[in-house]
Amino acid sequence: QVQLVESGGGLVQTGGSLKLSCAASGRGFGGRAVGWFRQVLGKEREALAGITFSGTRATYNVEVVKGRFTITRDNAKNTADLLMLSLKPEDTAVYYCASAPNEDLPRGFRWKKPEEYDNWGQGTQVTVSS
Repeated sequence: QVQLVESGGGLVQTGGSLKLSCAASGRGFGGRAVGWFRQVLGKEREALAGITFSGTRATYNVEVVKGRFTITRDNAKNTADLLMLSLKPEDTAVYYCASAPNEDLPRGFRWKKPEEYDNWGQGTQVTVSS
């Protein structure tokens, strides 16, 4: 079982940036797709970005991230990062990374669906002040 731990969250001013990291322990991270999601209390979990096992294909929820976020992964280090630029108060949420057994999940439309991921981190809080 792969265990995921997010880090890098915190308080930032509007227009600032943060880099979230997802560190994986256990076997199999390199054979799984990774996604980043966020959730505001009382709302559904929202997909932000996904990346294939190989790292060669990244996909984004364009309506939400609008070119401001970049997902990358380093399978040698068992990490997957989310770089977030030009942050806004509406980006305030708990951010989660997740992994999915379908290594090419981000090549299709189902990558946005939380039920496709069977392994989640505990989340990291991001707060953007106005």
